[in-house]
Amino acid sequence: MNKCNKRPWVVAFGDNVVDCYVDRGEMYPGGNTLNLSVFVRRSGGRASYVGAVADDAAGRHIRNSLAAEGVDISGLRTLPGSTAFCVIGNSNGDREFLGADLGVSMISPEPADLKMIAAADAVHTGRSSHADRFLEGFSARAKLSFDFAVIRDPGRIARIAPHCFLASFSGGDLTKDGAEALLQNARAAGATWVLVTRGGDGALLAGPNGTFATPAASATLTDTLGAGDTFIARTLLGLLREEEPGTVLTSAARMSAETCGQRGGFGHPAPLEVDQSLAKPLSEIYLVEEAQEAARA
Repeated sequence: MNKCNKRPWVVAFGDNVVDCYVDRGEMYPGGNTLNLSVFVRRSGGRASYVGAVADDAAGRHIRNSLAAEGVDISGLRTLPGSTAFCVIGNSNGDREFLGADLGVSMISPEPADLKMIAAADAVHTGRSSHADRFLEGFSARAKLSFDFAVIRDPGRIARIAPHCFLASFSGGDLTKDGAEALLQNARAAGATWVLVTRGGDGALLAGPNGTFATPAASATLTDTLGAGDTFIARTLLGLLREEEPGTVLTSAARMSAETCGQRGGFGHPAPLEVDQSLAKPLSEIYLVEEAQEAARA
């Protein structure tokens, strides 16, 4: 069999939200792991999403959107409470996160989730899922993809990278030298592959066979939300298929550019129906996260 025709199975575990565009009165399904599951599916892979929503308009919209995209939602729980949301602003096509509520989205894996992960080719989670304490168990069962986003703390990289098949970083603010240093630090810490996306400056990928680069593909900049998740999904799938790294990056850049041409992470707008009074500043949410991680260090 041609290994590029394989259809790897990726389980995405953790965060979800509805992204709320208040000025448009619309909400879109989103969140790093949820978006990744959709883009794995659109790239020809098999995708399962494990997470939690509430039985409210936002939760039902997430469930219906994933089903419409062909993502397996057998691991999607419905819990009492409210579905997570994020309030989105837009500045010349570049998204801004204005506030959020985590709702019921932060979960721990159950035995059925771990069984699913063990049967899959890879599991993806990330910084926004607050799942660091489960990573060793995940990586013992499947290849682990972890999105560090903008986290560059050496101690956290040293703890997580050894478990990673793919460690991804958002480096739009980094110089090329800075991005290359981040790549090499994460590789030295133990990650098999390391991806740094750099927005309009393209992306870098480092692995056992060296370091590879791609420029950004030409894009109509409507909304950058979901572009990084698209890049990670296509890169992960390509590496699982053992495609050439240059081919992987070129395809990922093209898909990310397509994502920038639509609103929301992967489309599916619905009328905005969330209690915005629950929103907290992202700085407050991240402070809680950092305190939790410091206590575990």
